[in-house]
Amino acid sequence: MLYIIVALKAEAQAFVDKFSLNKFSLNKFTCFQNENITLIVSGIGINNAMHATQTLINYYDISDEDTYLNLGICGACKDFSIGEIIDIGSIEYQKRIYTLQSDSSHMITCVDHEINHNEYKIVDMESFGFYEAVSHSPAIKKHKIIKVVSDHFEPDIITKEYTKSLIFNTISIVKKLIS
Repeated sequence: MLYIIVALKAEAQAFVDKFSLNKFSLNKFTCFQNENITLIVSGIGINNAMHATQTLINYYDISDEDTYLNLGICGACKDFSIGEIIDIGSIEYQKRIYTLQSDSSHMITCVDHEINHNEYKIVDMESFGFYEAVSHSPAIKKHKIIKVVSDHFEPDIITKEYTKSLIFNTISIVKKLIS
């Protein structure tokens, strides 16, 4: 099973449309599912991502074939193109670095608030929460963080339709990255 954790309903909607996922509730979270994918909408922020991921971990039996994926949009410096897919290799959170199971050299900085200035290379608000949950679950053999650049530190330009189209346009590449 592919377990996907996204922050926004617009990110989820891309998968719902592409894979005909059915909606259900799990604890306080909105989820979508078919026979191969279970997706949960965490809401914005580290704690929400951690609780949503932990909810999936607690509710479903984990097998060696399962993959846990944190997918969503991110802000990035102009070294990255809008719509570019970034496979994350490490997370910086509160001046500490956490390494993921990835060959990627890209580091994302996880913050607690929107960033509207070019202070970081790549930034989001959920990656560390996802990492916290999966890293404390030894049964999870495969997990990944993949982000899609939505803006160059201009969070005011983000709309629901824009977010959905960014994610929808990258689904086939994301599937290759996790297989």
